[in-house]
Amino acid sequence: MKRTRNSSETLSIAPRFEVPDGSIPRLELPAGELPPDTAYQIVHDELMLDGNARLNAATFVTTWMEPQADRLMAECFDKNMIDKDEYPQTAEIESRCVHILSRLWNAPEANEATGCSTTGSSEAAMLGGLALKRRWQHRGGTGKPNIVMGINVQVCWEKFANYWDVEMRLVPMEGDRLHLDAASAVALCDENTIGVVAILGSTFDGSYEPVAEICAALDAYQERTGIDIPVHVDGASGAFVAPFLDPELQWDFRLPRVSSINVSGHKYGLVYPGVGWIVWRDAAALPEDLIFWVNYLGDDMPTFALNFSRPGAQVVAQYYNFLRLGVAGYTRVQGYSREVATRLSAKIEDLGPFELITRGDELPVFAFKLRDDITNYTVFDVSEALRARGWQVPAYTFPANRTDIAALRIVVRRGFTHDLADLLLDDLRRHLATLEKQPAPTHDAASAAGFHH
Repeated sequence: MKRTRNSSETLSIAPRFEVPDGSIPRLELPAGELPPDTAYQIVHDELMLDGNARLNAATFVTTWMEPQADRLMAECFDKNMIDKDEYPQTAEIESRCVHILSRLWNAPEANEATGCSTTGSSEAAMLGGLALKRRWQHRGGTGKPNIVMGINVQVCWEKFANYWDVEMRLVPMEGDRLHLDAASAVALCDENTIGVVAILGSTFDGSYEPVAEICAALDAYQERTGIDIPVHVDGASGAFVAPFLDPELQWDFRLPRVSSINVSGHKYGLVYPGVGWIVWRDAAALPEDLIFWVNYLGDDMPTFALNFSRPGAQVVAQYYNFLRLGVAGYTRVQGYSREVATRLSAKIEDLGPFELITRGDELPVFAFKLRDDITNYTVFDVSEALRARGWQVPAYTFPANRTDIAALRIVVRRGFTHDLADLLLDDLRRHLATLEKQPAPTHDAASAAGFHH
């Protein structure tokens, strides 16, 4: 990727640092060594310009873990996950995590769990997609393969379709329907459909897609046509929320049509980035010809992943969370996040200028927009104002066919407390008092600026 060169290619260093000539180059290796404390201080000081991760209401990614988890990760920083012969207990811990998730998601053959860890949900989703494509080929598929999903999917699915030459059939948003529904999914299916992707927790508004309804519609479609189309559940966030807070919700392997599920351990799995997981309902759902047997460093081992070398520390941290929290702990942590989200969304709705799109009662995530009669400021103004106090609350427009919606979104995760929510609410009130005094832009100025909400 092309990188724009900084206008100042030499980094000036304060005289107290032990640096020859008082400067070091930015874009090339320095000629000599630096003392470790000096190198640390230079990097440390520059990173102070980053945002405060705890105030980042944009990210789904975990920003806090217990000190004991930090210590375990530090003890495993040098472990390469792929070296299963050298680090057999780390490999065993990975296998235990796969079995735990397989049981959590009600796989029928959980005693022989099929799955693996990945660097994140993006890699896990691509592995799920690859298995869908290969199974379609094994069924005799010969045309151009396609995959059906809502337009609200994460960009990793666009990458999958592009990299592995699969037609991406996207269902746009229509009216109040802001994610995939059963009828729209089936309408795009045919004999070349490798699968339908259902999302348990849309990144746009935190809502769950109706997995059970989609599966039922595909059951009826098979009865009419004889075409058997599997479902992959992108549970990047919700697969670590629904089992604990919505145990009666039918979305997982209890539905026979669900063939695979991916999840982000580093989101509501409560682990620092990056770790993801992919689990198939049984061994038959993962074609054997996708599994490589590699003789590596003294052992013949199976591998199915896009990456080879990758850190083992996050896998260990995931197992720590499983042991530390258990069902009761995950239920408590996720329940608290949902409690904060629903209370904060209600308070924001009470402010007056905003309308809620979602309330945080599925994922602990909610989106809201300005009322249509607010014309003198936008959600983008609100986002920028909050940033002045360190809050990162993203403003964005929805995709086709609802690009008319411009919204703000708040993600509540572990470490985002009622106290922090109250501080955010206080700052929002203060900024609204200023924004409401702004004059409405003229028509020409608004058009030039792309003013809309």
